[in-house]
Formats: sequence, structure tokens, C-alpha cells
Amino acid sequence: MNEVIRPGADNPPLAQNQAQEGPELSVIVPTFNERDNVTVLYRRLEATLANVAWEVVFVDDNSPDGTWDVVRELAQKDSRVRCVRRIGRRGLSGACIEGILASSAPFVAVIDADLQHDETQLPKMLLLLASDQADLVVGSRYIEGYKTEGFNKQRAGASALATELARKALRVEIADPMSGFFMIRRDRFEQLAPKLSVHGFKILLDVVASSNGTLRAVEIPYTFGERQHGESKLDSMVALDFLGLVLAKFTNDAVSLRFVLFAMVGGIGLVVHLTTLFIALQIFKAPFAEAQAAGALVAMTGNFILNNFLTYRDQRLKGFGLLRGLIAFYIVCSVGLLANVGVAFSVYDQEPIWWLAGLAGALMGVVWNYAMSGLFVWRKK
Repeated sequence: MNEVIRPGADNPPLAQNQAQEGPELSVIVPTFNERDNVTVLYRRLEATLANVAWEVVFVDDNSPDGTWDVVRELAQKDSRVRCVRRIGRRGLSGACIEGILASSAPFVAVIDADLQHDETQLPKMLLLLASDQADLVVGSRYIEGYKTEGFNKQRAGASALATELARKALRVEIADPMSGFFMIRRDRFEQLAPKLSVHGFKILLDVVASSNGTLRAVEIPYTFGERQHGESKLDSMVALDFLGLVLAKFTNDAVSLRFVLFAMVGGIGLVVHLTTLFIALQIFKAPFAEAQAAGALVAMTGNFILNNFLTYRDQRLKGFGLLRGLIAFYIVCSVGLLANVGVAFSVYDQEPIWWLAGLAGALMGVVWNYAMSGLFVWRKK
């Protein structure tokens, strides 16, 4: 569900005239808990783009700190400011895609709200695109002239490693495909949009990898500043998002990270099931049927918790939804077990090789559980 915050009637004359002419540049700013930064960024854009017809679209993931409310106040005073408030969805890549598609200018820039990207480079980037020297301009950290004020050594090392992996695995040519600061022609982005993933944090890598070398890219250096307010959104899950994107693009979207994680959790669940079965039989001397039921119940519960925390963390269930989801997951996995056994027996009848039949049944079970969980447990809102 989107809430689009529209400008009020008290716009200044300059903003009203520009709205009639249409912007040349749309600046997309994904936000989450950045209420102390958005006004500062707006003022900086206003100063930097004084000679450009521009708009800024803040795409906010329903920030608990009310970032969207601050943007609403800005929008009521200046029609160049808009906000797409996303409810029930999270993720930087998805926010960037929605923001770009909701904007109207022929050229679109993506910049972080944390004030670390150098907005003074935007006019230079726009000139390169408008003069048809490039389709994509990237603010790069790996070319001569780049300076940093807020990039610690640990983060820099991790970024460099990820960049090298991405370049080799996906055959990406630009020096900094992990940059979050870039500008692109709208027509080229719209051609690529259907191929892009809404999950993860590295939208530029996705854009470049999906273009298969057809984008004319130029990289320019900039000064990476220090975060003024708020906290970094980078955590241990970002590494998983990155690996998932590389995996998806490397396999031409045949395999997704979500499916791999779901299958991995299922493997852990099998170990949990067998361990619980052993304890129930050997220590508590329970009948096999009861021990087997206990093992299945413990394994399914554990799988649900892990999937909710890890596999579907962007759609994580809470409160009453958690209980509803658990019951739905029990039902889905019970039917998945029947599918597992049915396929295994069918394969064994055709080819009596026990491990082949077991593998086919297990694969059917995980595919069924994955598909049905997405439909009935962690449903997209």
C-alpha cells in the first residue's frame, strides 16, 4: 500500500512555475528513520540545483521516527518535494525502483538520505547525461580523486571484497558497482526495470548486471562524508542480500536466495527432527508414533521461527500474525509431507533406487512448502 503525499496549496511561485514546465531531474531518496537528515538534504539540493528544474521523491518505508511526516511538511511548502510512504514493504532496492517509476523527469538520480553522498556532483552528472555522453553516471569510490570522511576501514574492506566478487562473478566492468550514488536516463532504466529485484540494498549492481554491458557508463569521484544523524542501515543481513543478488544474476534469475535459505532451513529442520526423535525414543522411552509426531512438531516450529527471522525477514510476522502464520505453516508442511512421500513412492516404483526416490521426494516437499508458504504464510501485503 502506498501513501502519496501531495503538495499543499501554499507553494512558492518558483515551485509552481517549475511544476508547470516539468522537472529535468528527479532525485530519489530512499529513507528509513532519517527525520533529522531529510530537511538538511532538501536544503542542500535546493542550493546545488538552483539552475536546474528538479524534484525530489523521498521513498519512506513507514519510518517509526516519522520521517514521512517531516517530508509532508516540506511538500506542503514546495511542490518539488514528494513522498511515497510504503506500508508493509521494506528494502532499499524496492524503494529506489518505486521512486524512479513514480518520478517524471528524463534523468533520475539516486542518493542516500544520510548526507554522506556529495550532492554537489549532481549538476556534473546531469550534464554528462544531458549531453548524451553516457546513459549512467556513477559516483565512484575506486577512481582517482575520491575522498572519504566517513568510511571506516572495516566497512571499506568489506565493500572492496564484495565489489571484486561482483565484478568477477557477474562480469561487471565499472569500478564501483556497489555505489549507492548514481544518475541514469529514465528511458534506459524503464527498459531494465522488469528484470530488477525489489529485494536487497545494491540497486546499481542489479542495474548494471541486468543491462549485460549495454549501458554507457561514466564514473566520477566524489567526497564521501560523515553521517550526521541516525544510524547506519548496514547489518549482517546485507551480506546475505548481496550474495542473493549475485546468485540470482549469475543463474539468470533461475535460483533465488529466498529459496536457498528456505531449503537450508529445511535441512536444519531435518537434523532437529531426527535429534528430537532420538531423544524421545532413547531418553523418554516414548512410543515411535508419539516420538515421530514430537519430532515433526519441534522441527516445523523451529523452521517457522528461522524462516520468519531469516528467509522472510522483510515480511516478518509479528503479534497475532505470528500465531496465524505458525498455524498456516503447520498445515502447509503437513501437505508438503504428503507430497514428499507421494513423489518418493512414485519414483521408487519406476526406479527402485532408495536415495534417488528420497531425494526426489525431499525436493518436491521443499518446493511445495516454499511455494505455499509464500502464498499462505508470508503473504505480500
